[in-house]
Amino acid sequence: MRSTLAKGDRPGLASTTIYYIFLIAGAFVSVFPFYWMFVVATNDRGGAFHVPPLVTFGDQFVANFNRALEKTEFWTSLGNSLFVSAMTTVSVLFFCSLAGYAFAKYEFKYKNFLFFFVLCTLFVPQQLSVLPTYVIMAKLQWIDSYKALIVPAMANAFGIFWMRQYIASAVHAELIEAGRIDGAGHLRIFGTIVVPIITPAIATLGIFTFMNTWNDFFWPFVVLKDRSHYTVQIALQQLFTTRDGLDYGMIMSATSMATIPLLVVFLLFSRWFIAGLTSGAVKS
Repeated sequence: MRSTLAKGDRPGLASTTIYYIFLIAGAFVSVFPFYWMFVVATNDRGGAFHVPPLVTFGDQFVANFNRALEKTEFWTSLGNSLFVSAMTTVSVLFFCSLAGYAFAKYEFKYKNFLFFFVLCTLFVPQQLSVLPTYVIMAKLQWIDSYKALIVPAMANAFGIFWMRQYIASAVHAELIEAGRIDGAGHLRIFGTIVVPIITPAIATLGIFTFMNTWNDFFWPFVVLKDRSHYTVQIALQQLFTTRDGLDYGMIMSATSMATIPLLVVFLLFSRWFIAGLTSGAVKS
């Protein structure tokens, strides 16, 4: 009996070992670019070309970052990106969740046509919308202002589609009817019943929105003129325009500092995402 069990356990142990080997390898491949970025950021400007490649941290991070501060208004740009990304994320979560809730749980005229129209906008490349959006921003006199970055991005088709699909499957009609019987209005039902259930979807959409807004370079580069309004991506691009050759230590030091807010936001939203997965209004 024991020998039979031992033999039966061996394939399971082997498959588990292979599974963890692949997980460790995947984690290494994912983390190594960040590790290499910090290694280059802490060494001199020639550290990226060292043979053999450097794998240990140096002591030049402060010097490298100080050179980046001399060439750009880094802290101002970082604050601008934080403000724009936060405002855009909050607005997207608010409007897309409301629109997704309406498309999922309400019946109204032309509902299917409007949802189909929203989906069609997903097929329009960003480059095609730049010119008309720029003209609108110019007519409104919003060029070189944060409004030109925030207002056009306050809602998007992916967010509406994502929230609609999640709400349709996760929020049961019985819960909404129970709220109506208790005398709750539309917004109260949405805030007290729907939002706690769709926390995972909100957290996921928040991560995507914040990261996409933070990493956006093209549109801010088009509409922002004043250096004091630059976002961090434009500030990092300025580090590549030098006559003395590319200083990768300086570039990577500034890039690593610009990556820290993304990591913090990701960790915060991830905790919220996990908490939402373990809670729900309907217990089976």
